[in-house]
Amino acid sequence: MRIGSDIGGTFTDVVLENTSGMFSAKVLTDNKEPEKGVFEGIRQVLLEAQTNWTDIDTFIHGTTLATNALIGRTGALTAFITTEGFRDVVEMRTESRFEQYDLNIILPAPLVERKDRHVIKERIDANGVVIVPFDEDEATQLAERLATGTPEGPYEAVAIGLLHAYRNDIHEQRLREVIARYLPNTPISISSDVAPQMREFERFNTVCANAYLQPLMAGYLRRLESGLQTSGASCPVYLIHSGGGLLSLDNAVRFPIRLVESGPAGGAIFSAHLAERYNLDTVLSYDMGGTTAKICLIENGTPKTANTFEVARTHRFAKGSGMPISIPVIEMIEIGAGGGSIASVDALGQIRVGPRSAGSEPGPACYQLGGTKPTVSDADLTLGRLASDTFRANTIQLSPEAANKALLDDIGSRLNLSAEAGAIGVTEVVDENMANAARAHAIENGKDVGAFTMVAFGGAAPLHAARLSEKLNIRQILIPPGAGVGSAIGFLRAPFTYEAIRSHYAELDNLDWNVVDRMLKTLETEATSFVLNAVRNSSEHLEIERTAFMRYSGQGWEIPVKLEDHSFETGASDDLIQRFQTTYTELFGRVIEGVRIEVLSWTVKVSTLRPAVRYVSQIKSGNEILVNQYRQIYDSAIGDFVKAVVVERDILNPRDLVRGPALIVESQTSVWVPSGYEAILQLDGCLLLSAIASGRSRL
Repeated sequence: MRIGSDIGGTFTDVVLENTSGMFSAKVLTDNKEPEKGVFEGIRQVLLEAQTNWTDIDTFIHGTTLATNALIGRTGALTAFITTEGFRDVVEMRTESRFEQYDLNIILPAPLVERKDRHVIKERIDANGVVIVPFDEDEATQLAERLATGTPEGPYEAVAIGLLHAYRNDIHEQRLREVIARYLPNTPISISSDVAPQMREFERFNTVCANAYLQPLMAGYLRRLESGLQTSGASCPVYLIHSGGGLLSLDNAVRFPIRLVESGPAGGAIFSAHLAERYNLDTVLSYDMGGTTAKICLIENGTPKTANTFEVARTHRFAKGSGMPISIPVIEMIEIGAGGGSIASVDALGQIRVGPRSAGSEPGPACYQLGGTKPTVSDADLTLGRLASDTFRANTIQLSPEAANKALLDDIGSRLNLSAEAGAIGVTEVVDENMANAARAHAIENGKDVGAFTMVAFGGAAPLHAARLSEKLNIRQILIPPGAGVGSAIGFLRAPFTYEAIRSHYAELDNLDWNVVDRMLKTLETEATSFVLNAVRNSSEHLEIERTAFMRYSGQGWEIPVKLEDHSFETGASDDLIQRFQTTYTELFGRVIEGVRIEVLSWTVKVSTLRPAVRYVSQIKSGNEILVNQYRQIYDSAIGDFVKAVVVERDILNPRDLVRGPALIVESQTSVWVPSGYEAILQLDGCLLLSAIASGRSRL
């Protein structure tokens, strides 16, 4: 019996899977003590499955706590130590400006203030050669000063990031030993452990973020572990990391920065599993919950990955306005577009939705939990897509009156619109925001999103999937069973994975393959030890994937290129050039002749084997069912309210067909099937939505 738990900004999802089937619960997130929602969700699924805590074999967890701490700046008081002359790198950032013509641009403040940033006189060059030796006396004096603390209190964490430590970590290791003598109970992070990559701004920022999160995440994870044990569960606890694999709890405490984006990563794994099951080469994963919407591209059953991303973007989600983190991550775009996203009218009289969210406290106005601002959920309720009789949350009684009042007060009164017209505007704006994000993400990756199949999950995604697919010219949507808790189900499908990375710059013309081979074997040993320690099984069969991050000389960023061979022999450079050119052409349409090719970083990802996939053939025609339950629901295809059928998903059998306009309801979400679409239940319980009308608007 395995349990997956995902803490979101609004809801905490819990899924139990055993030999009897799958059971799920969705409870409001407790922002002050997030573990309370987890324990309540576990209690509910155990009761439904008629089992108890002692029967839990594995617990897999994902949380937004790390992300929220970075966004809200609620982490530890951290000291940062770097090489003399580089104290202000984390504040100066790079020369990039996310608003090029804004003369009053305000860059995001660093996690560590200048008064808490310290330097030592040491220097290692880009080849790893010591230029200025490590000074033991200076390091000892610095440690003594750190031990005295600050006027705000003692330091709760220490981050160490020295220049070129990714090539030679001897000074970072020694400095950690010295600091630990004077601060024995304080967590210390070093950049050569956390992010051994070139680009000092990103590396320094990542090690600062890791240290900043350590006390908070360690406290939370230990409370979670203790609470499970107190309740009778003696199972191991694993964490989903941002790269889509599992970490042991001890490794998560050591590297909490890898938990950033852990929940969305579970959703991408969920979609990838479905893509494999249906043998789909191209899938757009669409996860819309209560706070955010996440969109990810999946090809050949594998989510696209990267070795750096931004968190906590401050300026309309503009690239470059956030905090760069250098860790392996499933690449996706995330915007403030969830069921709880707050709608407003700006100075130009335009409806805006997000990025602020009502969250679980006070929640959307219709929840009657104290919220008064209009949200996407309020708009969906006013348009008939949500209703009290089909909204299966035990602690929430939806109020159409409260939703209408919020829409009139904040939208209608400003624009002279009715509550219904305001709700239409809110849903159209949020759907267009998501469509724009998906288009941009696809274009950045050189893809035509119209050729993809959408997999929609999360509490709000099935309500908006059809309209979003219209805007993106996508004609096929898969909505799996348990869509409302999709990310938590994805946790149960994730392998144990660890990705080790090193920067090693070289031009292909003079690359020493013996050095590369030794480095990759070292990375393989590092990653393998992490995985085997997590699974506690030295005989576990493992998958090994190697990647080189490459670019043309003069370019600012690199692209990932897969390496197939375990070791390198004569002709390896020619093979790697061909792989790079193929990948580059897929992304940008053509190669650049006559320009040198460089490799900047190398990674080795080690994973446990995934269970064999049970393939499912799509059913594209079925038998239309007859129902006698109806509701007035706004249909954007018609431009008016229509008489739509309401169907319980549980009564459907494989090959049953529901023709739009219709609403298919279930315990944790509802699927909106507009006019011109039909839904057919597949053999594995998925709903396949297909556009059947021609000439429909794609705007």
